[in-house]
Amino acid sequence: MTVDISNYTIATPLPISDTNPIALELIGWRALLECPEVVSMLPDGSLQMTAPTLGASSKSTLRTRCEWKEPGYWLFASAADHWNRQEMRVTKVNSLQKVVISQIHVQGSERPPVKVFWNKGRITMGFRSSYLQEDPVNTTILEDVPLGALFKINIHANSSGAVSVSASCNGVKSTSAIMRLDNTWDTKTLAFHGGVYNQIDYSDTTDPQDGSVCIISDLSITHL
Repeated sequence: MTVDISNYTIATPLPISDTNPIALELIGWRALLECPEVVSMLPDGSLQMTAPTLGASSKSTLRTRCEWKEPGYWLFASAADHWNRQEMRVTKVNSLQKVVISQIHVQGSERPPVKVFWNKGRITMGFRSSYLQEDPVNTTILEDVPLGALFKINIHANSSGAVSVSASCNGVKSTSAIMRLDNTWDTKTLAFHGGVYNQIDYSDTTDPQDGSVCIISDLSITHL
């Protein structure tokens, strides 16, 4: 099945232009046409996303990403259930061996409620129960997810602010405890993101070959 990102926003590790070093973001169908070195559709319909560690980033970070983003934002109360289901492989990882693969992003902030990582062969997550919380609480969801292995990752949130994350790989599945968001999130607008977001800062000494690559074979988002 072809992974359809035609209407999603794609954040790339490429600069806007030769004179503007900020990371280029564009609609999915254009990214496939104009940025094949970082966003490409493979013959089987799966999506490959590439994020060299040395590249363009947003104004607020020195970290690169190649991520899909939902085309719109939502509130927790806007639907009974919010689901992001993703099947993927991390086929290359940066020298720190840590990359964000999925998250619930919050508009206008670098402190999302949920971030999910491929982290040295494990699936881990960071969770903020309060919008005002500086540092997330980190948890391991699933051990033994080797580089190149096919795995599934699901994020579920409901209208009352209950969140859970599940992952499965090679027949083994694990689900987090149900986590509760407080009412500071009630008015915040959110969106699912996924792909590869390097958790390592680049510098003048960064190896040009360093970076992360994922292949997404299935992707669905529902708000019902």
